[in-house]
Amino acid sequence: MSVEHIAVVGAGAWGTALASIAARAGRTVTLCARDAGTVAQIAATRENPRLPGIRLDERIAVAAALADVARADAILLVIPAQALREAATALAPHLRASTPVVACAKGIERGTHKFMTEVIAEALPAARPAILSGPSFASDVARGLPTAVTLACADDTLSAELAHALGSQTFRPYHSTDVRGVEIGGAAKNVLAIAAGIVQGRSLGASATAALVTRGFAELARFGRALGARAETLTGLSGLGDVVLSCSTPQSRNFSLGVALGEGRKPDGKLAEGAFTASVLVELANQKGVEMPISAAVAAVLDGRLSVDGAIDSLLTRPFRAEG
Repeated sequence: MSVEHIAVVGAGAWGTALASIAARAGRTVTLCARDAGTVAQIAATRENPRLPGIRLDERIAVAAALADVARADAILLVIPAQALREAATALAPHLRASTPVVACAKGIERGTHKFMTEVIAEALPAARPAILSGPSFASDVARGLPTAVTLACADDTLSAELAHALGSQTFRPYHSTDVRGVEIGGAAKNVLAIAAGIVQGRSLGASATAALVTRGFAELARFGRALGARAETLTGLSGLGDVVLSCSTPQSRNFSLGVALGEGRKPDGKLAEGAFTASVLVELANQKGVEMPISAAVAAVLDGRLSVDGAIDSLLTRPFRAEG
């Protein structure tokens, strides 16, 4: 198939950034926002207030109606994980059969324990689901700073075509068929980023951060292996790469949430996917018999079952064991 027209559903910072990279790659792009006022503002100013200072390429059309994306060759669904099913269901009547639909959210659906491509497969049975994930911040991508990510779907030919359609000199998507591995990395790293932020907020030091990130990645890898992920995916961009990025800078909303919790202050209210993913990640891990003590501690703090100090004590007093 030829991917010349890409629609981006969701006009937040990440959706706007992805629309920009698709235009930079030479594609025709439609950016679909759910709010008519947002559409009018972006169309008039060619700038999204959620991504200030970034002027939209003139090749990007802005629309409010989902029917306007129906003619696209591929659709990027850039919707928060817990709202993705609702958006996909709304898109269903307008979707052409066999259209690739790429999830660009990192999470697991609460209640169902479904990953994003599973939600797409259920809500859009005519679609060809894919996932885009990896170490990337919207502002970096939109400004054209070098970024590499992973794009996965079950069909290797399609994943390569989609990667080619989005790729440019500064945005490099590596293609894969390990859909589950890519999804696990994106979901689990958000929870680990909250933990790393707590360590920062409590001023526990760089040594503690290094230990936390290393042992956290061991959790992610155990969970991934239990669900059939490939080792090279877990140690690749969408796994280890995203852990390194998200656990190291306040640009990560999940890290910033953790810092606020560690400092004992109220979070800023910005969406942090890990806050919704933590409990369902632990539930799914328990079902699979996978031990994830750091993720469990984060979930307990977020749910109000443990204080931050109690969570730290619970990890520091765990029995000594062999590394693995």
